[in-house]
Amino acid sequence: MAASTPAPSPLVRPFTVAIPDSEVEDLKQRLARTRWPDPETVPDWSQGVRLENAKALIDYWQREYDWRRFESELNRFPHFLTTIDGLEIHFIHVRSENPNAMPLLLTHGWPGSIVEFLKLIGPLTDPAAFGGNVEDSFDVVIPSLPGFGFSEKPTEPGWTVSRIAHAWVELMKRLGYENWAAQGGDWGAVVTTALGAMRPEGLLGVHLNTQYVYPAQIPDRLSSDERHAVDTLALYTGDLGGSNHLQATKPETVGFALADSPAGQAVWIYEKFQSKTDNHGLAEDALGTDDMLDTISLYWFTNSAASSGRIYWENKSASLAGPELTLPVAVTVFPRDIPHPPRSWIEATYADLIHYGEADRGGHFAALEQPEILISEIRAGLRSLRSDRDPRGLPPRPFG
Repeated sequence: MAASTPAPSPLVRPFTVAIPDSEVEDLKQRLARTRWPDPETVPDWSQGVRLENAKALIDYWQREYDWRRFESELNRFPHFLTTIDGLEIHFIHVRSENPNAMPLLLTHGWPGSIVEFLKLIGPLTDPAAFGGNVEDSFDVVIPSLPGFGFSEKPTEPGWTVSRIAHAWVELMKRLGYENWAAQGGDWGAVVTTALGAMRPEGLLGVHLNTQYVYPAQIPDRLSSDERHAVDTLALYTGDLGGSNHLQATKPETVGFALADSPAGQAVWIYEKFQSKTDNHGLAEDALGTDDMLDTISLYWFTNSAASSGRIYWENKSASLAGPELTLPVAVTVFPRDIPHPPRSWIEATYADLIHYGEADRGGHFAALEQPEILISEIRAGLRSLRSDRDPRGLPPRPFG
């Protein structure tokens, strides 16, 4: 099986991450001047981030966290900019040395970013160096969603997930890929699901670690797994839904509140990590303080609180009842994901389910929490798309 050699495009230009020293110093000064609220009146996290935990995080961010360490880590990978549909899109693009590598588009969500995929790049592009098989090699393309990170901020409405999906198709064409696969979780899964519904020429299949499969009308009779799914949905839309609701209705107000306060930006994201990771008491148990602050710092230095939050506003009519997909779909369900859909609804929504995996640990932010499990699941889930003949007897799906 031969793979195409992507031709460079004059529309794509290199990019280097370089935050000025003045902005790094400004951040530290702002953190030192944080005005703290009164402490919560309960002994738990039911009112949000606890004051003592916020103070510990902010103190570490000010005194010990090293942005230049992370900036150097980012710049180990090749970054690019290209203008699509009037908007400058930032992305990381790493080619495997294996000429038969499968091109794979990885899309993040909120409050995610390209940060969550950095630990996946080496094992996906060079699996043999990480104990895997060379046959599982991928080229990886990791764009920043519009309004996130180093991608340009839209100045007019209309950047729905459908429009983003069309932009991603153009991006893969621009990189010279004729056939490719896509993966995502959270909003990245919404975009990837939109791609699956579009079935653009060249898209072989998708892997999802967030599945939008809830019935438009919840049945009266439910299995125990389906009841658990409904209960986690109620938690997601209820007690855990504060930031989603505000960003879907008033993203600019959120932006005003966070744009001038790095401490505010930090706890806004910290609360989401706390509530949706498979942790043992604190989000730091699942992610590590530096990993959390890498994400938080990227949001701060790119001033993207409002622009990233608008993805909720642009798509506020969307629901967890995603479209039925007929192209090949691989899924991995993580035990502490919220909401947590049952296998019965997954099988009912994806007609060509080529892989169903259940991880033994991990929550909503799989790439950050359990990169090794996600890597293994991506490899296994998309492996049949590489075959000269599909194991179910269908025609071959060459990717080059």
